[in-house]
Amino acid sequence: MSSGAYFPPREPVSPWKGRHVVLGVCGGVSAYKVIQVARDLTLLGAAVDVVLTETARQFVTPLAFEGVTGRRPVTNPFSADGVALHVELARSADCVCIAPATADFIARAAVGRASDLPSAVLLATGAPVLFVPAMNRRMFAHPQTQANVAHLEEALRYRRVGPRAGQLAVGEGRGRGRMAEPREIVEEVGRALGRESALGGKRVLVTAGPTREPLDPVRYVGNRSSGRMGYALAAAAWCRGAEVTLVTGPTELAPPHGATVVRVETALEMREAVLAQAVEADVAVFAAAVSDYRPASPSDGKIKRQEAGDELEVDLVANPDVAAEALGVVDAGCVSVGFALETSRLVKRAREKMAARGFDLIVANRAGEDGAGFEVVTNRVVVVTDDESHEEFPLMHKAVVAGSILDLVEEKFRGR
Repeated sequence: MSSGAYFPPREPVSPWKGRHVVLGVCGGVSAYKVIQVARDLTLLGAAVDVVLTETARQFVTPLAFEGVTGRRPVTNPFSADGVALHVELARSADCVCIAPATADFIARAAVGRASDLPSAVLLATGAPVLFVPAMNRRMFAHPQTQANVAHLEEALRYRRVGPRAGQLAVGEGRGRGRMAEPREIVEEVGRALGRESALGGKRVLVTAGPTREPLDPVRYVGNRSSGRMGYALAAAAWCRGAEVTLVTGPTELAPPHGATVVRVETALEMREAVLAQAVEADVAVFAAAVSDYRPASPSDGKIKRQEAGDELEVDLVANPDVAAEALGVVDAGCVSVGFALETSRLVKRAREKMAARGFDLIVANRAGEDGAGFEVVTNRVVVVTDDESHEEFPLMHKAVVAGSILDLVEEKFRGR
């Protein structure tokens, strides 16, 4: 995972929790990366059955996968428990993922062969299928490979993940053929598992991060928001099948996989970007910490201390209320989620904000609480759902908090 990434967490969470994933491994150098995929899926709460081709065992051992999944991998379609092992795996799977998918395996899958256990599972399953190509760039570019890939995507409706451009095996240089990274594969599996969510196909707008209001070319007025909560919400919504647009202020976080990211600096830029997206949103989540004020007259040049002296007076003017303006243009059926950071009377003030703005949900948390709020990966929130009801959640990873919030969003959709 990249340095700015925090999602997914290393604990069971929807949509992976309680689901069954069949992970088919073919013979390729990148097979070693699939051990990480199996481990992450297991930590996220999935039951992972690994099926290996004979050539895959030349690169990785079954024992490595058993060590990270707690389940014994299978390589032989026949066993003492019954000759229809491929049917049992195919029937119980919520998702089948083939990684790495070699040129030979893709060719066999395209013509419907069942010459090993992974290819037999594909013919017997009704679950969504992902395939993750990895091979030499010339092999991937070959017209026959391209025709096979197109058949899997267009005729069989399999979802392709990668390949990516980058460094290939020793002596092969760089090019398009590198297997997608484990984090991306895990999140693509999550999207396949979340396809039946009420958010499937919905357009979700999420705002995240701080804004920076320039004082001069090198200084700004801002806040301590890291953007983690908004990014977690965007990532979780994408895994539930939504089409996600994330409007984000400056952060150090890696962009959520699958989301369309619109980067802004100031509150005025965020207002423009949000209003452009809000009119088509089915869900609008306002998690950004937009600065309430900005310098009235930013300096064109750097303010010199020698010239300003020991005191610097800065006139501030109010920024627009981005969420309030966006709620004025969203469709009547849009589910809106606001955020409230308070120091006292959390529920009371959240309800006042809900009544004043017209949010469907308000997520409130207390400023200054250890392990929650800004600059940490965990949060403790209270979600106000209406004038009478609210839910209090314990301290949790922000990705888990995001899932809990989206569960309530889905309830709102089902109630309409």
